[in-house]
Amino acid sequence: MSDEPTEELDDRAGLADHPLTAVRLEKLNELRSRGLDPYPHTFRRDASAASIHDAHPGLEPGAETGESVTVAGRLLNVRSFGKLRFGVLQDHSGQIQLFVSKAVLGDDAFEIFDLIDNGDWVGAHGEVITTKKGELSIRVDRFELLAKSLRPLPDKWHGLQDQERRYRQRYLDLTVNERARATALARIATVRSLRRSFEDRGFLEVETPMLQVKPGGALAKPFVTHHKALDLDMYLRIAPELYLKRLIVGGMDKVFEINRNFRNEGIDTTHNPEFTMLESYEAFADYEDVMAMTEQVIAAAANEVTGSSVVTYQGRQVDFTPPFRRLSMLDAVNEQLDLELGYDTPLDELRRIAGDLQIKVEAAWGQGKLIAMLFEATVEDRLWEPTFVIDHPVEVSPLSKRHRTNPDVTERFELIVAGRELANAFTELNDPAEQRRRFELQAAAKAAGDEEAHPIDEDYVRALEYGLPPTGGLGIGVDRLVMVLTDHASIREVVLFPHLRPE
Repeated sequence: MSDEPTEELDDRAGLADHPLTAVRLEKLNELRSRGLDPYPHTFRRDASAASIHDAHPGLEPGAETGESVTVAGRLLNVRSFGKLRFGVLQDHSGQIQLFVSKAVLGDDAFEIFDLIDNGDWVGAHGEVITTKKGELSIRVDRFELLAKSLRPLPDKWHGLQDQERRYRQRYLDLTVNERARATALARIATVRSLRRSFEDRGFLEVETPMLQVKPGGALAKPFVTHHKALDLDMYLRIAPELYLKRLIVGGMDKVFEINRNFRNEGIDTTHNPEFTMLESYEAFADYEDVMAMTEQVIAAAANEVTGSSVVTYQGRQVDFTPPFRRLSMLDAVNEQLDLELGYDTPLDELRRIAGDLQIKVEAAWGQGKLIAMLFEATVEDRLWEPTFVIDHPVEVSPLSKRHRTNPDVTERFELIVAGRELANAFTELNDPAEQRRRFELQAAAKAAGDEEAHPIDEDYVRALEYGLPPTGGLGIGVDRLVMVLTDHASIREVVLFPHLRPE
């Protein structure tokens, strides 16, 4: 077993084209010549690195436990000292040291162990001990190669530094970067917490179509495909909303879905064309009820992942302790611009203000859309602590119920945290005539060139004609929530396989 240089290899090169990979091929052939299978079918283990540490805390240096275990994982950081070998076995739960002695293994097995490289998958059996330096270890009395790694791992000291390579080859990132593994586990914990929060409240988890005949439920540009058997254009869903509300019509009072959505739009630090949302709908609730629930489930997720409702994100604290601040969209804009705008402010004046702020104004925009754009341009990224921005204009909320006391706005909120939207919710529009009118306005915008506008979904209107009870709906951006809870500025860090341009 020889130490390897720390250079990073071109993964596109053939295995025989570089000395580091060529020598691994030679070892592979040597193992096979000895009658050993370097890629066996299975291996049985009875312990993990974490379980061994948990079972044997505080052992004295040089201790012998008399307990034998069988473990399996990837072997890292192999060191040679005469007739001794040390390596770190890394499994799903953590790391445990392997202590390999020629005196215990015997000459032949020890010779075979020297055909093992950093990065190989290994199964090992032996007694749990501590070394003279007090390191909890397994004194190996037999081992088995489970998979030969024909390419060397990145330098253990520097990890995988190339950002794009980390995203393209997440399998390497997870192997050598502890933070990548911690982020993946934090994402799992976040989803588990969200699911438990809704199940504990009596919500039923359901599944709705990813392929839809008509895209709806959000203002976004869809991906389009064609179903040959039906000779029909179909769309990857941009949101499950209209299907979930059909279930409320059908009498399922509380439903939620943790779903993948697809939007054919730009990619940046907070947008990936494929992303995860949690959407829920509750009969007989309104957006006030949903706000109260949102505070609780997100605070619970923060505690599950970080152990506290106060987290640090990009060097600043974010306090998820309820209640969250509430701020109307119009008040936020007026406060920021030191103006007294309203939904009756002349269009020319709003267009002038938007133009002065370098906002590209579309001719079809009314007062509501312009005020929403002013909010996005001047306020949103300034809101750090969790804030419910409430009462959005009707024009930008085609599925929201009009506010019960202010006809210019809807009963809708967005939860803004650290300058970005984490959740969107509203009292659902359940008047079929009003919904049709809103759809027709969206259809006109679509005909005028707005690729994000809704088409008219006649079946959804028909469903409303059978009766949708008062309903509160919620969408939580799971990826963005994980970003905040794990202190990552880019969505690519929290999506295991983000979309990238071809190599």
